[in-house]
Amino acid sequence: MTNNQRTAIVTGAARGIGAAVAKRLAADGLAVAVLDLDEAACTATVEAITAAGGQALAVGADVSDEASVSAAVERVTAELGSPTVLINNAGITRDNLLFKMPVEDWDAVMAVHLRGAFLMSRAVQGFMREAGFGRIVNLSSTSALGNRGQVNYAAAKAGMQGFTKTLAFELGKFGVTANAIAPGFIETEMTAATAERVGADFDDFKAMAAAQIPVNRVGQPDDIAHTASFLASEGAGFVSGQVIYVAGGPKD
Repeated sequence: MTNNQRTAIVTGAARGIGAAVAKRLAADGLAVAVLDLDEAACTATVEAITAAGGQALAVGADVSDEASVSAAVERVTAELGSPTVLINNAGITRDNLLFKMPVEDWDAVMAVHLRGAFLMSRAVQGFMREAGFGRIVNLSSTSALGNRGQVNYAAAKAGMQGFTKTLAFELGKFGVTANAIAPGFIETEMTAATAERVGADFDDFKAMAAAQIPVNRVGQPDDIAHTASFLASEGAGFVSGQVIYVAGGPKD
């Protein structure tokens, strides 16, 4: 690691949006910790980064577990350097209508999204304060505005927005910004699973979604990666506490 190279941690980075963000930050010149629940699942992302000339480390961790987070951050610091960029992307869905939703499915979604973002942010903020520079990017969703069958996910993603704004207030004086990206329909394994759950062909599902989006297409993980790249950059130092809807059109 060069002395001026920054280190980023991207959670949920084995696939989908997280993998795209990790690859983009590596292309931007950051050393990237590719963190996911299953360390082996991170291999493809790490190999893609190193093949392109970047530096990456696969890290297995449960973001909802305090000891796991502490161990992961210690390892990243030792092997890549002090993390000053954090992308809280790890997430799960446990969709169901309210009256059919088990409390375990509510708790699981809250644990990964909100508890995970809290534990990860708390674990790295000291490095950011010490460096006088930090970037925290939290993944919200258009579902934060409400979405049928996702009372847990919608609540978690709305919570991410309040969490983000509070981080911005608390950490700004230390040179640390906090922002949220709220994706719309992004073509990932998660949206493919949603289509399967409702019994729809994925191509038809995407076509129906695209018809409702002003730019007339669904999003790709790289669309989110571009936005994360900007928010993690030096040039975004006066942007903080914002929720950016990357959804192909305006959201309320």
